[in-house]
Amino acid sequence: MITFKVDTQEVSIQEGTFLLKALQELGHNVPHLCYYEGLEHYTSCMLCLVKNVKTGQLIPSCSLKVEPDMEIITHDDEIVEARKMGLDLLLSDHVGDCEAPCTKACPAHMNIPQMIRHLQDGEIDEALAIVKKDIVLPGVLGRICPAPCEKICRRKDIDEPVAICLLKRYAGDLGTSDEASWFDPDPELEDKHIAIIGSGPAGLAAAYHAQLRGLQCTVFDREVLAGGQLRAINDEILPKEILDTEIEAIKNTGVLFSLGKEITLDSFNQITQDFDGVIIATGAMDLDLKSWGLETYKQGIIISRTTYETNLPGVFAVGAALKPMKMAVRSVAHGKEASHCVIQYLKGEEVKGEPGIFNSRFGRILPEEVQEFLKESSEQHRIEPIYGLTKGLSLEEVLAEASRCLHCDCRKIETCKLRVYADTYQADQKRYGSNDRHGVKKLYEHGKALYEPAKCVKCGICVRLTAQHQDEYGMTFIGRGFDIEIGIPFNDHLEEGLNKIAEEVIRACPTGALSLSDLRKHDQKNKD
Repeated sequence: MITFKVDTQEVSIQEGTFLLKALQELGHNVPHLCYYEGLEHYTSCMLCLVKNVKTGQLIPSCSLKVEPDMEIITHDDEIVEARKMGLDLLLSDHVGDCEAPCTKACPAHMNIPQMIRHLQDGEIDEALAIVKKDIVLPGVLGRICPAPCEKICRRKDIDEPVAICLLKRYAGDLGTSDEASWFDPDPELEDKHIAIIGSGPAGLAAAYHAQLRGLQCTVFDREVLAGGQLRAINDEILPKEILDTEIEAIKNTGVLFSLGKEITLDSFNQITQDFDGVIIATGAMDLDLKSWGLETYKQGIIISRTTYETNLPGVFAVGAALKPMKMAVRSVAHGKEASHCVIQYLKGEEVKGEPGIFNSRFGRILPEEVQEFLKESSEQHRIEPIYGLTKGLSLEEVLAEASRCLHCDCRKIETCKLRVYADTYQADQKRYGSNDRHGVKKLYEHGKALYEPAKCVKCGICVRLTAQHQDEYGMTFIGRGFDIEIGIPFNDHLEEGLNKIAEEVIRACPTGALSLSDLRKHDQKNKD
C-alpha cells in the first residue's frame, strides 16, 4: 500500500494502481469516456484531468499510476474549465439528437420514438406506459390534439409526417395501463395531501402525476362530472366513453374526487387550511379569483413562469386559469410540471420545476442523408385509416405506420456519458462549432448492431475490446488527424467487425454511436 493525498485528505491504495481507478475506489466521481476497466489505457477524451498540487499541472488520471506522497486535487475552477473545454470540443464534432425533434415539439415532452418502437413490435401495453409517463389522457388527446409533434417530424421532409397522434390514440384505446410497475412513490410524501381545484385536462394531469409520486390528491369541481371543457367537445370528435374511461383510470390510482360543489371564497380558504398544497386548475372560469387573495391580470392568475407558484404560499396555478389555452396538451403539460413543483415545495427543496438536461441537436437532414435514415424505416407513404378518422387505425395499419419512423432519437439517451457530462459541466455545443458538419451515416445490421460514426468520440474502446477478444476483423482507426474515424477494416460489414462480442462492445460504448438495432431492446445500458 502507498499513501498519497486527494483533496487534502491522506489516503492509501494498492501500489501500481492507476490514478483514475484509485479515485473511483475512493469514491471520487471523475468523468471519463476513453477509460474502460480491463483494457489498456488510451488517453484521448481528456475529461479525467486532475491537478498535481506540487507542479500545478493538469494530468490525465487514466494513464498515470499513483506515486507515494502524490498530492491531487480533483475539482477546482481550472479543472472544471478544462473538462468543459474538452466536452465543448467533442460536442462540436458530434452530429446527433439526444431527443428527437418530435419529443421536443410536444408540450408534454413525450418520448415519441420509444412509444413507436413498442408499437412497431406489437407491444401495446408497453407503448401506453411510455405515453402515460407524460400524457395522462392519450385517448382524448389522440382525438383532439393539433399534433405540433407532427409539424416538426423529419419524415415530412421525405414525404409526410408520421401519424403520431393516431398511434398515441391506438395505445390509449387498446393498451392496458399498470402505473404501479413504473412509478415508485416517495415515502417522504405519504402523509401529504394536496387539493386540485378544477377537473379539466390540467387538473387531471396534476392529480395523476402527483398521486403516482406519493401524494394523496383530491380534485374539487363545481360540476357533477369531471372533465372540464373536454365535456363540451362534440361526441363525434370525442366520445364521452373515452373521456370517462380515462378519468376512471385516474381514479384507480387513488385520486379522490369531490364534485358538484361550488368553490367560494370560504371553501377556498378552508381548502388551503385543510391541505398541504393547492393547485388551481379552474380553467377560464368566471370566478373572482382576486377575492381569493390571488394576484391576477386581465387574462388570469399571475404566477412564477418556471414554478407555477402564485403569490399565496403553497398555492400553484396551471392551464387556462393563467391565460386562454388553445391546446389541451399544453394544459396537460402544465399539470405534469406543476406536480413536480408542489412536491419540491412540500419536501422543503428549492422549487425549480421538472429538471431539464443537455440536449444535442443538429437540425434538418440533408438530401444525401435521406437514404441513411430510411435504412431502419419503411419507404411507404403515410397510412390513412381505411375506415376513417373516427375509427382510427387498425393493428395492421399501426404496424405499417410505426415502421415509417426515422428513429431520430438516441437509443442510449438514459445512459450516454457524453450527455451526462455535458449537462454536469454545462457544455456549449456551439462554442467551437461551424456551419459545416459531418454527414449522418448509419451502418446497420438488422437484429444486431447500429453504428453511427458521426456520434463517435474516437475513444477507441470498441477497437481495444475487439482486439482483446481477437475478432477476425474487429474495429479499427481509419485515417489520420482530425478526420480519423473508427470503422471496419477493408470496408467490411459491421457484422464482421462485431462478430464475437457485439453486445459487450455496444454496452461499453460511452455514447450512442453504437447501439442495438433490435428495436425490442429499448433501454440500453452502458458498462463503466
